[in-house]
Amino acid sequence: MRLTLADLKLDCRHFRGDVPCAPHKQFGVHCVDEQGSDCRHYDPTRKKILIIKLGAIGDVIRTTPLLKKLKEVEPRAQIWWLTLTPDVIPPIVDRILPFTPQSVEILHAVSFDAIYNLDKDREAGALLAGLSARDKKGFTLVNGMCVPVDAAAEHKYLTGLFDDLSKMNRKSYQKEIFEICGFEFAGEEYIMPEVGGYKWKLPARKRIIGLNTGAGGRWPSRLWPEKSWVLLARKLRKAGYLPLLLGGEQEHKKNLKLAKQSGALYLGHFPLRQFISEVDRCELVVTAVTMAMHLAIGLRKKIVLFNNIFNRHEFELYGRGEILEPDFECNCYYSPTCPNNCMQYLSVGRVFASCINLLAK
Repeated sequence: MRLTLADLKLDCRHFRGDVPCAPHKQFGVHCVDEQGSDCRHYDPTRKKILIIKLGAIGDVIRTTPLLKKLKEVEPRAQIWWLTLTPDVIPPIVDRILPFTPQSVEILHAVSFDAIYNLDKDREAGALLAGLSARDKKGFTLVNGMCVPVDAAAEHKYLTGLFDDLSKMNRKSYQKEIFEICGFEFAGEEYIMPEVGGYKWKLPARKRIIGLNTGAGGRWPSRLWPEKSWVLLARKLRKAGYLPLLLGGEQEHKKNLKLAKQSGALYLGHFPLRQFISEVDRCELVVTAVTMAMHLAIGLRKKIVLFNNIFNRHEFELYGRGEILEPDFECNCYYSPTCPNNCMQYLSVGRVFASCINLLAK
């Protein structure tokens, strides 16, 4: 058949422009058939929406509930996402762009109906200020200073500037970003990337408890003592569970040592997708506020969450977890170091009891 430019469906969700679309590669279809009828896969879009969320992997993952709301209120929108971690963006996003100069050039050539910038930093704010959109939400850059676009973003902006206001906050991160975008959070869950194909040599009938022993290099104040991990693993083993040590390259030596001392299983450290698969084999995860926390939440696992330096109300566990903190208020709020080493006062017995209670539900 003979196609012309006039036959092309540039508004179709599948149309790429630079490469063949997925339906053509799979089924050999064209935008119109020989009788002039539209392709049966034609999915017209009416708006273009851009999400700017660059940040850490965990922050990106916990922003994905917003996609469910956008799909609900703007089902005909084509959704773009600019990020430093494209691997964790779910496939329901139409255009996933890594934060590179090339991607920024592309964005400058597009007119969006709405842009949601959810990062309070200069790079993201500068992007929002310079891109074309009918409606802009979140944070922008004015005279080199990051500021909120409108009143909807003021709450999150101010709590990020003053510790006393941050401690008074009673809104979860999800509630805050939904409000910034003009929506109401109604318990929308994380959306995780598809992860499969990994085989694990694990006992088939054992209930597996993931012990994520790290806390990231930026926040050593969050670390639970190694001796406490050893005692917890021993208690879990004695109770009939299989403790599985989790972590990245930074925790490798520590986890080897903990496995030897406690009898817990340690399989090593893995690339992101494989690590997500490993977390998915766990029934419950014990962790500080790290990427593994967000993976566990996104995979809908039960979770025992350690917290000592953040506002506990920031975290949405969707009714599947418990937040444990030291019994006293420590003066290490949002601090990378803790003068009292307050995590040492979170007892093994308390953590073990939380695990057992959650596993019984």
